[in-house]
Amino acid sequence: MIKTIIDSSIKNRALVLLMALALGLGGAWSYKNMPLDAIPDLSDVQVIVFTKYPGQAPQVVEDQVTYPLTTAMLAVPYSKTVRGYSFFGLSFVYIIFEDGTDLYWARSRVLESLNYVSSQLPQGITPTLGPDATGVGWVYEYALVDKTGQHDLAQLRTLQDWYLRYPLQTVKGVAEVASIGGYVKQYQVEVDPNVLQAYGIPLSKVKQAIIRSNNDVGGRLIEMAETEYMVRGLGYIHSVEDLNVIPVGVDTNGTPIRLQDVAHVHIGPELRRGLAELDGQGEVAGGIIIMRFGENAQATITAVKEKLQELKKGLPTGVEIIPVYDRGNLIERAVKTLNTALIQELIIVSILVGLFLLHLRSSLVIIITLPLGILIAFIIMRYQGLNANIMSLGGIAIAIGDMVENAHKHLADARLKKTGI
Repeated sequence: MIKTIIDSSIKNRALVLLMALALGLGGAWSYKNMPLDAIPDLSDVQVIVFTKYPGQAPQVVEDQVTYPLTTAMLAVPYSKTVRGYSFFGLSFVYIIFEDGTDLYWARSRVLESLNYVSSQLPQGITPTLGPDATGVGWVYEYALVDKTGQHDLAQLRTLQDWYLRYPLQTVKGVAEVASIGGYVKQYQVEVDPNVLQAYGIPLSKVKQAIIRSNNDVGGRLIEMAETEYMVRGLGYIHSVEDLNVIPVGVDTNGTPIRLQDVAHVHIGPELRRGLAELDGQGEVAGGIIIMRFGENAQATITAVKEKLQELKKGLPTGVEIIPVYDRGNLIERAVKTLNTALIQELIIVSILVGLFLLHLRSSLVIIITLPLGILIAFIIMRYQGLNANIMSLGGIAIAIGDMVENAHKHLADARLKKTGI
């Protein structure tokens, strides 16, 4: 078989050269367009189910949310481990699947199970899936800082949530932009229980009045002078004053009791369970970029940086975006180091082969075959969806020596058989 291949190659030299050229060009293209990352993604296929249950203790969250979800996820096909965690007002369920399971197939199976178990959860509780990312998807992080002191932490967090977050989520390869630090602004209603008791108004009625008053409603159309007018009732809350004037009942004289009569309404921060601090200089707000599963880390980071440069133009005076974690620099340094090592190894091996053989044409066989073999490896990596990282490029560097050693071993065996030793 091998003899036939060699004879055919000798007879069709032009065809062999064309095939070698095609493989070389294909390998060069595959390497140029291969996803780059510093570290290989060896994490498990995992789907996270996240559920909010505001104001409830961990034991209540465990009994009413985490336990029903965990038991339901045990029946998901190809799931090998299900872990549930309960915190104050939060529930996390991690479903780990067998190796080789497609992530998006796994997410669809989890969604099917969620539809089944939703009826067993408390009313108004809606579980959601985590981002389609893995444990190594955290690729970039930045902080919002105002060194002039013109903007407080609440304003910085508002800029992050409403100005930066959504445009960044449109970047190709980004699965989620997680906000951290600062204060989330909210309307707070501090009810006076003594006043409620004096008026005979239950707390549930106050809650219902606020919900009912924060709503837009639509009506019918009115035709006047051959023109249609849409009737609408605008009732969304836009300020503290809108909350203050909400009626919650009437007294014995028929006078409306407003929310400001029974409660103190103001704007304040949401309850925090943590904070973000930068270089010991104080608290900041910021964001974490999570990359989608299977995407090109280097291309995603580059696109995020370009989008941030565009968004900087619209930030208020004094607000800066400071990069905190950038895997792109690590990727560039790691790949550059390994590329240099590959080139140096190829040159050294080629020189040594030439010195030992002392025959130019014979040396060219190995000198040409080694780079061509590496380029073919890049084609296979590209086809299998593997990225270029420290382990894959390091393995190719080791393979160069193995190829030379393997060729030397076969030549030595052939020489021994020929001499009959």
